[in-house]
Amino acid sequence: MTAEGFARATDGILASVGTVIDGKPDAVRSALVCFLAEGHLLIEDVPGVGKTMLARALAASVDATVRRIQFTPDLLPGDVTGVSVFNPVDREFEFKPGAIFANIVIADEINRSSPKTQSALLEAMEEGQVTVDGRTHPLPQPFLVVATQNPLEMEGTYALPEAQRDRFMMRISMGYPDPRSEALMLRQRDAVNPLDALVPVATGRQVSALVAFARAVHVAPALEDYAVALSAATRSHADLRLGASPRATLQLVRAAKVWAALDGRDFVIPDDVTALLVPVFAHRLIPTRSAGGARSRGGADAVTTILERIASSVRVPIASRQ
Repeated sequence: MTAEGFARATDGILASVGTVIDGKPDAVRSALVCFLAEGHLLIEDVPGVGKTMLARALAASVDATVRRIQFTPDLLPGDVTGVSVFNPVDREFEFKPGAIFANIVIADEINRSSPKTQSALLEAMEEGQVTVDGRTHPLPQPFLVVATQNPLEMEGTYALPEAQRDRFMMRISMGYPDPRSEALMLRQRDAVNPLDALVPVATGRQVSALVAFARAVHVAPALEDYAVALSAATRSHADLRLGASPRATLQLVRAAKVWAALDGRDFVIPDDVTALLVPVFAHRLIPTRSAGGARSRGGADAVTTILERIASSVRVPIASRQ
């Protein structure tokens, strides 16, 4: 596959999802970046803005299996991973897979479940497998978790722990549609569900080829040092009490590779890294109390401001002329 072929294939996927998600090209692009970079996506917003629809549209466009888990306070870890059930005929326990066994898993309202149930996703998101009763079961590949999260000020929510947030490659917000897109939605969806009209534009084999091409996108050593410098700046910043983890640095570079390939390039440039800095880093960082706190909209805005300042202060590598 060439860079031009990658761009053509992904343009088809973006166009297909865009027929369902009106006026949100940035959110659609971010979801595809996470999918092809082998990461996971956290969408934080109020109910009813199309978070679940985005994940379903992506699954329908790439011929992938999709399962939806509605997280509630009484959901158990076994409902997510699966359980071992005794078979009286064979007189042995059989593993019954849970809803996590799919290419794209929609974890709807993930912060409405208890931390114990949330932790059932940790191994699956990091290692692509689940362990039940001492036996390990691999998950289908490619594997993407698209989790939706309600704002913490809404009733009945549990804050995601730091380890859980760190496993999401990106966090985005859908936001409300613009008036034109909302009016178009009213006219088009009164009698038909746009998901029903979607047909796959990429097979599973093509998706695997896209993932393999993205892995091979070139990242110059100077750009790797640039990503490390950005991470190091968050760890030493006076207004942050928790900086970016090494996992965050790794996922920033992986996402930048896909971002570059979507633009038809087989190499990463500094703009690819800085464009993804906020969506990849912001949800992992915790500001100090004096900077706005961690559990408020003000805290999220403070982290965004800090990251913008870091991006402007860290030296950007410049290609040397031969």
